[in-house]
Amino acid sequence: MEFKDYYQTLGVARSAAEAEIKRAYRKLARKYHPDVSKERDASERMKEINEAYEVLQDPKKRAAYDRLGTGWQPGQDFHPPPDWDTGFEFRGSPAGEAFGGDFSDFFATLFGGAVGARHGAGVHRRGEDHHAKILIDLEDAFRGATRTVTLRVPELDAKGRLAARERTLNVQIPKGIREGQLIRLAGQGSAGMKGGRAGDLYIEVGFKPHAFYRVDGRDLYVSLPVAPWEAALGATVKAPTPGGTVEVKVPPRSQGGRKLRLRSRGIPGDPPGDLYLVLEVVLPIPETERAKELYQTMARELAFNPRRSLGV
Repeated sequence: MEFKDYYQTLGVARSAAEAEIKRAYRKLARKYHPDVSKERDASERMKEINEAYEVLQDPKKRAAYDRLGTGWQPGQDFHPPPDWDTGFEFRGSPAGEAFGGDFSDFFATLFGGAVGARHGAGVHRRGEDHHAKILIDLEDAFRGATRTVTLRVPELDAKGRLAARERTLNVQIPKGIREGQLIRLAGQGSAGMKGGRAGDLYIEVGFKPHAFYRVDGRDLYVSLPVAPWEAALGATVKAPTPGGTVEVKVPPRSQGGRKLRLRSRGIPGDPPGDLYLVLEVVLPIPETERAKELYQTMARELAFNPRRSLGV
């Protein structure tokens, strides 16, 4: 997927005010609109211009786009940084849903369904939905919690320049929530028109990186260090779980990478996830002469070639 420089597409500076962006868009639209333009690539250029304007005219999408930084070049292979959009509040459906408009994969990856609606002057029109993404502690998924969340809501100031305000909400985190799941806050989207009810705010949940656990759906994975003799001979060792420390049996002749499954010790649900202990064989450092002698004895007596499977 290629990076798109929307400022370059419209020919404006990153500091451009709302009026400058509108003027640039109108000028380019007059030149490239397929109904009037004689340019050979008018249709494709107009798509690019519309996409750039869709982002830069919307304070929320523009602020999030700016967060990607300035180190990207147009056409450069692009993958969004992890959780780049966390804490921003957008108009539209949650990212990943279908969206209107003939926009690129780049736009779809960043904003999903976040296309600003162009409403007419109807009556009793429901307000737009908004969406945002937050990161929570993994432990909240095991117990449930109420968390105070602060979202950045980019706006235009009196001079048409990008600014931001913050709004704080109390969010109920249900026990057993999965990464990517949505929490709906009724009436927290845009206000309705002419007495219509307000839209909703959909909050997508992600997990903060954890010191021990890696999350896959409802399952958890944790690396469990074991000594060479524990792996070779078998042993009962202590292992961490979200519910506390437990004792597990390491089978004899275990190799690094072997998975021990603890059923139903993952994220709660129906059914709950499992916890996988991934064995990691850790070698003691021979810091004494006696330790070195033991390694030398093993080298002589075990006749072990760890590269035999490679044919060397």
